[in-house]
Amino acid sequence: MTEASTVTSKSMINLPAVIRRKYGIKQGDKVAFLETDAGLILVRVPPLREMFGGGTAYHDVLVKSIRELEKEHRREASE
Repeated sequence: MTEASTVTSKSMINLPAVIRRKYGIKQGDKVAFLETDAGLILVRVPPLREMFGGGTAYHDVLVKSIRELEKEHRREASE
């Protein structure tokens, strides 16, 4: 799928409706522009309420990793 928009004099663009619907981008949503060697990538930034509970499958691994980072931080701070 290829869609195009024009940049206005105020540096604004309109996202085509097809793209908004496909990726669930709604009024008030945030998007991020990622720079790559190939060019720009536009990514929808999901609100925190959509990400709630996203780590439950990895809870034990996340807790272990956080504890290791805290230990490392304390060790570096005491040096």
